[in-house]
Amino acid sequence: MSSTALVTNDATGLGILAVILGFVFYTSNSKNRFWTKFYTFIPALLMCYFLPSLLNTFNIIDGHSSQLYFVASRYLLPACLVLLILSVDLKAIVSLGPKALIMFLTGTVGIVVGGPIALLIVSAMNPEVLGVQGPEAVWRGMTTLAGSWIGGGANQAAMKEIYEAGGDIFSIMVTVDVIVANIWMAVLLFMASKAKQIDAKTGADTSALEALKDKVEKYHAENARIPSLKDLMMIVAIGFGITGLAHVVADFLGPFFELNYPWTRDYSLTSKFFWLIVTVTTIGLAMSFSPVRHLEAAGASKVATAFLYILVATIGLHMDVSKLFDPENLWYFAIGIIWMLVHACLMLIVAKLIKAPLFYMAVGSQANVGGAASAPVVAAAFHPSLAPVGVLLAVLGYAVGTYMAWICGQILQIIAS
Repeated sequence: MSSTALVTNDATGLGILAVILGFVFYTSNSKNRFWTKFYTFIPALLMCYFLPSLLNTFNIIDGHSSQLYFVASRYLLPACLVLLILSVDLKAIVSLGPKALIMFLTGTVGIVVGGPIALLIVSAMNPEVLGVQGPEAVWRGMTTLAGSWIGGGANQAAMKEIYEAGGDIFSIMVTVDVIVANIWMAVLLFMASKAKQIDAKTGADTSALEALKDKVEKYHAENARIPSLKDLMMIVAIGFGITGLAHVVADFLGPFFELNYPWTRDYSLTSKFFWLIVTVTTIGLAMSFSPVRHLEAAGASKVATAFLYILVATIGLHMDVSKLFDPENLWYFAIGIIWMLVHACLMLIVAKLIKAPLFYMAVGSQANVGGAASAPVVAAAFHPSLAPVGVLLAVLGYAVGTYMAWICGQILQIIAS
């Protein structure tokens, strides 16, 4: 289907995104009083995310027909993960303790119970929401949203098949998914910029996180060097070489499980993207015990972060702000917003009870709602050394996603009937 957008050439689109990123980084580091004040309230990362959404909203670039997000998520994201993980201190991450896992599981429970609560509230205000039966029933569409928000696209597709959701309701829920999840991610990025103040107010114990960050910064201070061309080419070779190998593994294992063990679809084992993320994570962790980890001194994580910001811009390109004001979708957005609020409130309450730092709440939430494509983005907003925590939790989301979304679907079905 041809696009009516002003810019249809992806090379031009990439150029525009690159200019936007350059503009944000130039102004965010400017000493100009206006920009200093502006970025005190609006994080630079949020601008890298919001400005591209305007390109999609005003039909300058059609984010859905563009292949930029696909390229960024399949090529740049795996390379980015390898480069961030290869210098990881696994022992230090383990020493962060169980709070990250507790917050992740709290986020999962928040999605499971949030859907039924949202359906009950909205149906009480507008009983017609429950009026549609058969494949286009709202509860069936909501099961696909549950799958997406506990794991990702593979789990979403699995729920569509399991609960036989119709094409129309599925399409509406995809829109709700993109808009509501993106707004929540924007909120998390904003909160990340205020993490120290929020943690101070809640009395959270951030000692383990600070120790990990201090260790990374001390390593940089003692070992950092101006990268030579050889260093940069080695970083590129490792990042994209492992990405290429991971695609080979994913292209084999995904279809292999689909053909021979179709029941493993429930565990996302038939998803190529799942194997892509698992492979680069595993190889990256293995390489963190080898001399290759010293590429970090030459700026491996800085190259990775540049890739990450391009990914952020392409994620923003999928958001259409105008959809929020479409009256036909109003009740469906109400369901999505209430659902996300239940999830967020539960996360905040548990975080307060166990004195978990904001980092655990934000990354535990995004590992559920956004999965492997955006959990590292939120984690890196706190500190680049923390990105692997987001990756590991997101992989866990793949594992539990179908189970928990199925349970949510069962509850939704009972409410609807």
